[in-house]
Amino acid sequence: MTQEEANQDVQDAMNVGFDAFALNTHTISSSDQWMLNALEYLFTAADATDFKLFLSFDMSWKTYTPSDIPAFLLNYTNHSSYYKINGMPFVSTYQGGYDDNDTWESGFRQPLVAEGVTPFFVPDFDDWSGFPDNFFDTYPVVDGAFSWENAWPSPGTTISNVSDSIVQSLMQQAEQVDKVVMMPLSSFQFKYMGSGEDWYRIGEVNMPQRFEQVLALQPDLVELITWNDAGESHYVGNWYADQVAGTDIADYAGGFDHTGWQQIISAFISAYKKGASDGSSIVPPGSSPVGTMWYRTLMTSASCSSSIQNYQQGQDTINFAVSLPSLGYTINVYSNNQQIGSFEGQKGLNYNCVAGLQLGGGQRIEIVDSSGNMVASATGTKDVLAQSPNATCNWNYEVVGL
Repeated sequence: MTQEEANQDVQDAMNVGFDAFALNTHTISSSDQWMLNALEYLFTAADATDFKLFLSFDMSWKTYTPSDIPAFLLNYTNHSSYYKINGMPFVSTYQGGYDDNDTWESGFRQPLVAEGVTPFFVPDFDDWSGFPDNFFDTYPVVDGAFSWENAWPSPGTTISNVSDSIVQSLMQQAEQVDKVVMMPLSSFQFKYMGSGEDWYRIGEVNMPQRFEQVLALQPDLVELITWNDAGESHYVGNWYADQVAGTDIADYAGGFDHTGWQQIISAFISAYKKGASDGSSIVPPGSSPVGTMWYRTLMTSASCSSSIQNYQQGQDTINFAVSLPSLGYTINVYSNNQQIGSFEGQKGLNYNCVAGLQLGGGQRIEIVDSSGNMVASATGTKDVLAQSPNATCNWNYEVVGL
C-alpha cells in the first residue's frame, strides 16, 4: 500500500457513506514493516478527514495473546481519526473466544486502564463454544458483541438464506445489560488457495436479504465484510497487488472489479442512518434508479466445482439489487441476450436471484420506465464458461453497477 492508495480508499469509502474502517491485523510484530506502513498511511489519510479507523485483532493466527495488544494499540489511539464511543477507543477482533474472560480482563483491559485508556471492546468471539448463549454473563469484559460468522448462511450442501437469529439473541441479551451489538453484512465468500482453503459461502442475494434484516432489527452498529479482502472475494472496494503477493489470490480476484456493489450499498447505508425499518426506504439519492447486477462466470456444473467446499450451495443465476425512486418501473433480466426474467418494480429495494444463467455473453439487466423507455442498465463484461480454462476453478462474481 502507498499513501496515495490509502488516501483513495478513505475518500472512496466516505463517498459511499461508510464512517470507519476496521483495520484487521494478524500480526503486531515490529518486524512487519508492510503492516506498520499500511497503518501509518491509513491514519495519515483519515486524520485529514472526518473518517474514522479502529483496530481489529485477528486472533485466529495465534501469533500474539491479549496481553500483547495494549502496548501496540496505544500507538494509535491518540490519532484524531481513531474511532471512539464516549471517548473510549473502539477495539474489535476476529475470534479470540478461545481465551476466557479473566485472560482478556487481566491481559487486555486492565493494562489499558492502568495507562488511562478505557477501551470500548466489541469482539468477534463466535469461536467460543457456547456462543451466543449467556454471552455477556460469560464475558463481562466486553462492551458489545460481533459475529463475523453470522454474515452468511451456515456452510453445507443445501441452499439456505442468511439467518438473523444469532443477532436477535445478542440484541436481546445486550438490552438487559446496556451493551451494544455490531451486525455483520456481506456479499458472499469464495476462496481458492488449496490446502483445504477452497470454499464457497452463499452469495446470490445474501447481501440484499441482509439489508432487510438490518433495517428490521436496527442494531447499534453494522460492519460490512469487507472493503478489500481479495482472498475471500467479498471486497467492495479496491485491493492492491502487494496485498496478495506470493499467493494465488490474484488468479481468481484479478480482473474482477466489485465496486459496482457500492451503488446499492450506498443507498442502504443512507436508509439505515435515517432509521428506516424496511427495504421500501432504500431509495436512490436522486430521481434515477441505482443498483447492481452480479453473476458467476463459470457454471456450477464445471468439472472442477466439486473441489470447492459447499459447492452444492451455488446456483447458476443472474442476481440483482436495484433501488427505485417510485413505482412504474420494470426490471428485465437477460442471459446470452435472451430474457430470463421480468419483474414489476417497487419503490425502494428490489432484488432477485434469477435462474437460467446461460453460456456466453449478453448477461445484463435493464430498467424500463412506464413509457417503455430503458432508463438504466448493467451489462457484464465477462462470458459465462462451461469449464475452467485453467487450474483455477473461479467462482468469483462479475459485479456491475447500473
